[in-house]
Amino acid sequence: MNTRSLLLATLIAVGLAACSKKEEPAPAPAPVVDAAKEAAQKAEEAAKQAAEAAKEAGKEAADATKEAGKEAVDATKDAAKDAVAAAKEAAGEVKEAGKEAVAATADATKEAADKAKAAVGK
Repeated sequence: MNTRSLLLATLIAVGLAACSKKEEPAPAPAPVVDAAKEAAQKAEEAAKQAAEAAKEAGKEAADATKEAGKEAVDATKDAAKDAVAAAKEAAGEVKEAGKEAVAATADATKEAADKAKAAVGK
């Protein structure tokens, strides 16, 4: 029994000695930490550059949209001017055709009256 007691006491002593030791974690290797910091800085810079590029692209798109709008307005104005000119020309042609029709009607009426007089006179 002494051997067992001695063995048990030794196990308890070893267990207590193991529990009382505090192990400190090994510090991260300096190159890994530096590389991580450098990668984070590069990622931050890349994000800033991407944001600036997006901002610039947005401005360019807005400018292009404004320019396209101006061009569309100008094209609409030109088309309206052309339509007005065509309408005026068509109205002039209709007026001229109306005058010719009135003259032809007058001539036909005069001729018919002359024929009627000649027929009555016979």
